[in-house]
Amino acid sequence: MSGHSKFANIKHKKEKNDAVKGKIFTKLGREIAVAVKEGGADPNSNNKLKDIIAKAKSNNMPNDTIDRSIKKAAGDANSVNYEFVTYEGYGPNGTAIIVEALTDNKNRTASNVRNAFTKGNGNVGTPGCVSFMFDRKGQIIIDKEEYDKEADDLMMVALEAGASDFNEEEDSYEILSEEDSFSAVREALENAGIPMAQAEVTMIPQTWVELTEELDIKMMNRTLDLLDEDDDVQEVYHNWDE
Repeated sequence: MSGHSKFANIKHKKEKNDAVKGKIFTKLGREIAVAVKEGGADPNSNNKLKDIIAKAKSNNMPNDTIDRSIKKAAGDANSVNYEFVTYEGYGPNGTAIIVEALTDNKNRTASNVRNAFTKGNGNVGTPGCVSFMFDRKGQIIIDKEEYDKEADDLMMVALEAGASDFNEEEDSYEILSEEDSFSAVREALENAGIPMAQAEVTMIPQTWVELTEELDIKMMNRTLDLLDEDDDVQEVYHNWDE
């Protein structure tokens, strides 16, 4: 995977997020609401909520906005009727795409997702058609500009907390863990005062696909933009090496 910078993609996402913070915060608010309904409003006894709070902070969601979202969800838990749905399919040149949505209307969401694939010359497939090409992992990215200690020190903190892999790139460090170990690793870094540019459970491609045709790149971007604009879509994973 040499040459594929995860941090470059994160910076690109954050730049886009700056223009649509309201939409991002709305999506994070939904995740917080579902986590509160499932496990309660206290992050100390609700690891899922604690992880979503960390994800929200890495997306620059203000603490008071996070607190309001938790209080609102706790006081209105019975009205939270969102459910998670996942779609899998193919983009240009066989690229694999996974879409995770949180919706109160599965028919609407399915129609919108199908439309995004179709307009990008792709198609929605059957459950499991591409997910086997990804690994579900905890992923933490640390900006080298924000961390001024030795890489070995960071690696030891991560590995001792249960991380499974540590990678150094030109501009960042990547820490990977199994999904079950993610919370412990993230908390260990947080307790050590280590700033995290990204901290979340994600789907990591086993291999990457390059698109060389201008039309393929245009169509792939069209699909991703349409999915990004959909209020129901929480996360989009793909194996296009941008």
